[in-house]
Amino acid sequence: MKNDVVTPATGKIFVTGGSGHVGAHLVRRLLQDGEDVRCLVEPGGDRRPFEGLAVELVEGDIRDYDAMLRATAGCSRVFHVAAKISILSSSANEYKDIFSINVTGTRNVMRASLENGVQRAVLTGSFSAVGYDPDDPSKPSTDEMPHWPFDSAVLPYARSKALAEHEMLKVVADGLDAVIATSCSCVGAWDYIPSRMGRAMCDFTRGKLRAYIPGGFEFVAGRDIADGHVLAMARGRKGHKYVFATGFHTLLDLIEMWREVVGPRSKPMRLPAGLMSAVSSIYSGALSRFFPNVPQRLTPGSIRILTMQRHADTTRARTELGWQPTTLASAVREAFEFFAEHGMVERDVMVAVPAAAE
Repeated sequence: MKNDVVTPATGKIFVTGGSGHVGAHLVRRLLQDGEDVRCLVEPGGDRRPFEGLAVELVEGDIRDYDAMLRATAGCSRVFHVAAKISILSSSANEYKDIFSINVTGTRNVMRASLENGVQRAVLTGSFSAVGYDPDDPSKPSTDEMPHWPFDSAVLPYARSKALAEHEMLKVVADGLDAVIATSCSCVGAWDYIPSRMGRAMCDFTRGKLRAYIPGGFEFVAGRDIADGHVLAMARGRKGHKYVFATGFHTLLDLIEMWREVVGPRSKPMRLPAGLMSAVSSIYSGALSRFFPNVPQRLTPGSIRILTMQRHADTTRARTELGWQPTTLASAVREAFEFFAEHGMVERDVMVAVPAAAE
């Protein structure tokens, strides 16, 4: 049965992370619903995702509690989407940034929301912070499974997102009404950075994606995760978590979806995951340290995530919230249209790529 809890439909909404992939979809969904939206932006941060949108922009840093008090003042609802995502070999400074943004930042936003009398808040969670069976990571993970912290390969980002949920729940214990909307890997439009999957799609379109590894993950369409956030705000149970995933897909599945959208391309070479993990473990740390701005397509962390082949159980979101996902194929098409519109790929240019082994 669907939960009957419904929050007031009026009042200003504060959104952090509105320039990111998930946040950009959420902001546009809120505006479509006629909401009054205030978005946090970093001083000097990217304003492109907000161009042409009827939103109020306020500058601030989620690591600054006083700034969050000012930013949340007068708001009835809060969506805290902002986070530092990292699957690289972290340095000491990287650890500090991940912790201060994801953990301390979450505490600041939630504490400020409580102090300012916000009626309800939604924290964007990560599927990497949802628990799994260490004996069989591919078994579907439910919203109730606690984070498994004892795997030495667990990424700092995953640990930080689990701690962020804990910080939120501490504020819930003090009286804040808040829920967690857990996102898997997002696919769709408004991917300005772009995301790791977005870069891979652009590479494929240009004929530069030469190889892939077996494995897969849970992906969520941008419109689906935005819908999930709105439903979690309206119907979610206080202090509970809801996982949103459009579906599990392998990298080969994604490649086939890309080929349907961008036209014929030779299939990239399939490489053994073990070999790629060994190779990437050698160079990833050095690249992160000496060339932090150089994009890395396959890191040891990303390879491990893919080979775990984790699945999500979205029963709670479907039954309690009435959430109904769409398809990832349509999200892939939307992503391509966005990249083409913004000059990140050429829509009609076919690239000849040498045939590769299956």
